[in-house]
Amino acid sequence: MQVQRPGGDHGGVEGRVESLLRKMTLDEKLNQLTLLSDGQMKDNPGEALKPVGGVFSETDPVLIDKYQHDAVEKSRLHIPILFAFDTIHGFRTVFPTPLATASSFDPAVAFTDHKIGAFESAAVGIKQIYSPMVDVSHEPRWGRIVEAAGEDPYLNSVMAASRVSGAQGGNYAAPDKVVTSVKHFVAYGQPESGRDYNTTDMSEARLRNVYLPPFKAAIDAGADTVMCSFNSLNGRPGCSNPYTETDILKDEWGFDGFIESDYTAVAETRACPPKNPDSGSCGHGVAADGPDAAAQALNAGTDSEMVSTNYRDFGKMLVQNRTVSMKRIDDAVRRILRIKFRAGLFEHPYINVAQAQQKQLLPANRAAARVAAGKSVVLLKNANSTLPLKADKTTAVIGPLGDSGHDMLGPWWGRGDDNDAVSLFAGMKKQNPRTTYTAGCTISHNDLNDPANECATIDTAGVQAAVAGADQIVLALGETREMGGEAEARSNIDLPGKQQDLIDLVAATGKPFTVVLFNSRPLTLTKVDAAAPAILEAWFGGVEAGNGVADVLFGKVNPGGKLPVSFPRNVGQIPIYYNHEPTGRPCDVTSKYNSRHRDIGSCAPLYEFGFGLSYTTFKVDNLRLSSPAMNSRSSITASVDVTNTGTVAGDDVAQLYIHDPVASLAQPVRRLRGFERVTLKPGEKTTVSWKLDASDVGFYDNSGKFRLEPGTIEVYAGDTSSESDNLQTFTVR
Repeated sequence: MQVQRPGGDHGGVEGRVESLLRKMTLDEKLNQLTLLSDGQMKDNPGEALKPVGGVFSETDPVLIDKYQHDAVEKSRLHIPILFAFDTIHGFRTVFPTPLATASSFDPAVAFTDHKIGAFESAAVGIKQIYSPMVDVSHEPRWGRIVEAAGEDPYLNSVMAASRVSGAQGGNYAAPDKVVTSVKHFVAYGQPESGRDYNTTDMSEARLRNVYLPPFKAAIDAGADTVMCSFNSLNGRPGCSNPYTETDILKDEWGFDGFIESDYTAVAETRACPPKNPDSGSCGHGVAADGPDAAAQALNAGTDSEMVSTNYRDFGKMLVQNRTVSMKRIDDAVRRILRIKFRAGLFEHPYINVAQAQQKQLLPANRAAARVAAGKSVVLLKNANSTLPLKADKTTAVIGPLGDSGHDMLGPWWGRGDDNDAVSLFAGMKKQNPRTTYTAGCTISHNDLNDPANECATIDTAGVQAAVAGADQIVLALGETREMGGEAEARSNIDLPGKQQDLIDLVAATGKPFTVVLFNSRPLTLTKVDAAAPAILEAWFGGVEAGNGVADVLFGKVNPGGKLPVSFPRNVGQIPIYYNHEPTGRPCDVTSKYNSRHRDIGSCAPLYEFGFGLSYTTFKVDNLRLSSPAMNSRSSITASVDVTNTGTVAGDDVAQLYIHDPVASLAQPVRRLRGFERVTLKPGEKTTVSWKLDASDVGFYDNSGKFRLEPGTIEVYAGDTSSESDNLQTFTVR
């Protein structure tokens, strides 16, 4: 899609921005740089009269409309407020979590998610969403891995661009569109030990080749706002980092929108104990006090300060003593006004409150969420064709997550309502009335509890009775939604509590059973895999999770999802990811002096990136290239045939990988450069093609320079990342 900056002619917007900027006092400018929460506004409703620049997390259309009327009609310059919300995977119609959507390997699912999320958000007066989150992560202990598309920069880039396009369309001034804020800039997804908000340190090459590409893809797709990150990168906090914010984002990439800080992230750059003000957040230790924190963040490129108010409190002083230039203040204000004009807020600041609720959770949107839930499921194991289930046989659903609509919404559930969410049991019972439910054990929803203490007591008698009365069993296990998301790191990513005991109890009966997993992150499933004949990774499927997963279990939908992130054998393998760099002593478990784990009899994860089974079988072959060579100005087309060799229709995801075996910097053993999900009838064959050019083959070095080096490039195609049979090569000249 050709991105069009909305709000009319670009020069017209700029003229209006400059005209308004010339009329503003310094106080009015500093208020525009201030971003307050819903709670702060309720405590100080007069903020709308100043007016404050932005408000986040307020979702009541009546209150939003009141604030907007105050700002537009009662302030001197009639500047509207930009209302924002974390519409991560849905507003009222909650879609699968972003990691789940990435499993679909279908950008149309991400597009639809954000198209509907934008429609519902805009209806209540929200014109900016803090999404997409595009933080590449190799760290499953990190709770926020659930919010992006996993371990690969290319998959994250494709999904990011689709979400931006879905939410913004060609013109986010349209009444059903919003402006997106891509986050968290940058490298937030690789915190030490997986602990949220923790430090990150990496080379320039790794930053540019792995962590920056999804942000660039989102900006290229039209994202006009960016949120800087909590973490420090190589010693500099994300919201006071001039290299990433100004040198790369604004200057190198030409980004003309604005950057908002994350929640109190500007204040957090101060040393502890906090000074001036002598309260509030602190910790990074690069700023002495509030004025210093404000100056560093502003000069680095952060335009809008969230929750803390150092910009507004100390801005006049900073300009007077020339610590921050008036030019920089004007630049920040200009960027914020530019987005408000592009969003059409000056022309259409108000909403139709009476219609706001009528646009929520429409039947067609629920239907789309159900399709998304089914497409996001990954079949990890299916011994002896345990699945699909028979819809006419007695079925026992057992497990603490089997009848929980609450958990199906997953972390960051927007304004989703538990009462609207379909549980697995409810979804299965609709398709097979001979379905029963037994919890087996209980899990609390207290996010301060140690997951190891959950499911502490197994209802042995109840489980045995349920199994005895059923022909087929489904175990609904995993994490609660509170165990994933922000500030939810785990040091042990086994099934919480005694859920493995529940599996072993059912396995001992000898009856076939399927484990359905609901979780925010990859789990260590070695024991589960050893005991269960069938395993279905369902993630958190959203408001229609129960129906979508039931569709897969009963065979109405053939699972076609693939893993967007590797599943380690145990926590000691972390980080383990498919696109790792080679070593002079590659892993070999049969030998000593190489890159191995002595206590793991494998060099691979339990389940690899790109892996996923089906109820049918596929063959991916006949890889061919359109040319034996390319240069910086040409391209090569790679094509492969995909055939359904089984007996039922189904989806497969054809995947294209490259490897540069000889380069000035060691290159990943595989790099995903293309994928396509295809639907085929039994015996049907199709051809999938991708174009490769310099941007696919080259890489950034440690000076930040993009390099296209001459030599041989290996090309692999298959339906998982370990494919090695389909290999072709071409030469870069």
